[in-house]
Amino acid sequence: MKILIIEDELAIAEVEKAYIEREGYEAEIAQDGLDGLAKFRADSFDLVLLDLMLPGMAGTDVCREIRRSSNAPILMVTAKSGEDDIVAGLDAGADDYIVKPFSPKILMARIRANLRKNGAAEGVAGSDVIAVGDSLVIDPQNFTVKKNGEEISLTRNEFMILSKMAARPEKTWSRDDLITYALGYEYDGFERSIDSYIKNIRKKLCDSEHENGYIRTVHGFGYKISE
Repeated sequence: MKILIIEDELAIAEVEKAYIEREGYEAEIAQDGLDGLAKFRADSFDLVLLDLMLPGMAGTDVCREIRRSSNAPILMVTAKSGEDDIVAGLDAGADDYIVKPFSPKILMARIRANLRKNGAAEGVAGSDVIAVGDSLVIDPQNFTVKKNGEEISLTRNEFMILSKMAARPEKTWSRDDLITYALGYEYDGFERSIDSYIKNIRKKLCDSEHENGYIRTVHGFGYKISE
């Protein structure tokens, strides 16, 4: 497993690298956004630790660019702890959010959890293809979503949420359900972050929550796939 650390504070990056390598993973450091993006494109990484405030290119922009070509887990590591900052990171495509200062042991636990979840997302091979209406097809075996034959790029967490909901169209999902059954018990994001994921899925599917939408909002409870 290989992890890319994009962090402009070298002292923090070296601490992260030391703990990562102690766990038996490989790690590489980039100290600005443009260099980090170039290194990601030039090599194969299983996970990215990404600072939000970077010289050269903002962390949210780096995250969006990585998401254009990869579903590797992205963990935002930043001093910004406001709810709006967390939502901005998730909206950009991040899978998790760690606030500085942090415990290196907690950081490693979050890295392991996201790597396990990524393995679980890729390990649903053999599941049947799921059709939602006449236009949306979800293929768990190949980790793809197609609308009217055109492939839609979703992050790993977005894919897990959509595929879990689509597999149980009779079920109305609370936010806690989606955290537990789609993202896993170890997911440590706040409950309202599910709304951010749903918003991203709808945007990518050009979806509406109303009559002809794939995902319906059940006010006061959560979400449901339209049959």
